Amino acid sequence: MASFFDIKARKAAAASGTPNPEKQTKETPRAQPWVEKYRPKTLSDVTAQDHTITVLQRTLQASNLPHMLFYGPPGTGKTSTILALAKELYGPELIKARVLELNASDERGISIVREKVKDFARMQLTNPSAAYKARYPCPPFKLIILDEADSMTQDAQSALRRTMETYSKITRFCLICNYVTRIIDPLASRCSKFRFKSLDQGNAKKRLEEIAQLEGVGLEEGAIDALIKCSEGDLRKAITYLQSAARLVGAVAATAKDGEQKETEGDDEMEVDAKLVTVKVVEDIAGVIPDDTIQRLLEAMRPRAGVDTYPAVAKVVEEMVADGWSAGQTMTQLYQAVVFDEMIPDVQKNKIVMVFSEVDKRLVDGADEHLSVLDLALRISGIMAGR
Repeated sequence: MASFFDIKARKAAAASGTPNPEKQTKETPRAQPWVEKYRPKTLSDVTAQDHTITVLQRTLQASNLPHMLFYGPPGTGKTSTILALAKELYGPELIKARVLELNASDERGISIVREKVKDFARMQLTNPSAAYKARYPCPPFKLIILDEADSMTQDAQSALRRTMETYSKITRFCLICNYVTRIIDPLASRCSKFRFKSLDQGNAKKRLEEIAQLEGVGLEEGAIDALIKCSEGDLRKAITYLQSAARLVGAVAATAKDGEQKETEGDDEMEVDAKLVTVKVVEDIAGVIPDDTIQRLLEAMRPRAGVDTYPAVAKVVEEMVADGWSAGQTMTQLYQAVVFDEMIPDVQKNKIVMVFSEVDKRLVDGADEHLSVLDLALRISGIMAGR
């Protein structure tokens, strides 16, 4: 503390460039989510969007971009692609000055379009040095990325039309959305559209295996397939599930090590097995309902001569709700079970599908989950009984 109040000593230390010994603490590297850690750094790293990447690489060579509209399901690489493109265009030094990214978490009403977006769009460009330009194309325009643009208000989208036209010489826009129908037609017609499709099983499997290998995560046979099935083509969700599963089994193994100091060879082998990410661990993390639970519900729903199905169905549904299974997941898995059940005639399946759609709408509107699942099960049971 004495050196803190000694002004002369502090000035001398500052002049010599020696840091204050009190501030010299060891900083542990920050744990980073794998989604961010393995986000594609270049366009060639982006998985399974071959057509889009080919077109963008050609425009990168010409250093002339149109206004762009990226649309498709979540977790397919839309934001990663445009950020990788921006890095390749401008490099690490100019990217902050030349790229403005606005997300749905930011306020994005008409005031933001009129102020922040317009001010950035009209800002004049600074020329990079010749040495820097030799390494990166640095085209003579800025890039504004509007992520989740389908959540922008109609007024804000209308105000954006004029801004896109007025400053098109020095600014390019990239709109990213999940539902292209929510973008107004005058805005969509000003952009080149790029559709991002859900990842196919081969590409998703390859990427997840790469990440597991780099992180040293052991995978049981079938675990990758379970990850892909639970994530439904969303690679971001699949990577998050993989990280959660790896942490879960890693934590269990670490606890076992701390608890026991001396172990036999057999116990060591068991501990190595415990570190594998299994199908069950993945399904537990994803909230998948066990097949036997769905089968019990299906059996309770099947009509029997002279027996009322209500008590059996109500008992199973009550148990499922008590176990905490979500109504959405119950509907998804019950739908799969009913549609692929060959014992149910197609005529009945047509009526059952309509019931599923009706109950799904109710759940979206905020109906009670217990009552909705009970109503769904009893109505399907009635249809199967021919009522």
